[in-house]
Amino acid sequence: MPEWSEILQAQKNASTVLVHFVPSVDRYEKAIDQEYWVTEALAVLGRLFGGATAFPQGRGVWRDDERDGQLIFDAPVIMQCYTAEQALADHAEELRDFLRRLGEEGQQGAVGIVIDRDYLEIRFP
Repeated sequence: MPEWSEILQAQKNASTVLVHFVPSVDRYEKAIDQEYWVTEALAVLGRLFGGATAFPQGRGVWRDDERDGQLIFDAPVIMQCYTAEQALADHAEELRDFLRRLGEEGQQGAVGIVIDRDYLEIRFP
């Protein structure tokens, strides 16, 4: 397989992908300040990992098992960030702190993030 970073003379070679979901509502389907959280997430991912891209709102649903399986319909903004595995390891605690802050202050039932192929969910009772 070709070494693309050498062929393209790239200065950055980031092979770990993070996908983050910024919700539009809390676990009770009340609107949250999504623009604030998008800006916060972009700032965190930019500072920790060098950049991120936020895509326009999508449509989603999440099952809140703590509330008898209530379905929470949402219009999340999806973010994508490419980084190096070492950078992720170096900044894992700061990333976790941001995700916990979003979950607690945004009154979420859970906050999800994808790292490569793994979906990780932090739940809030």
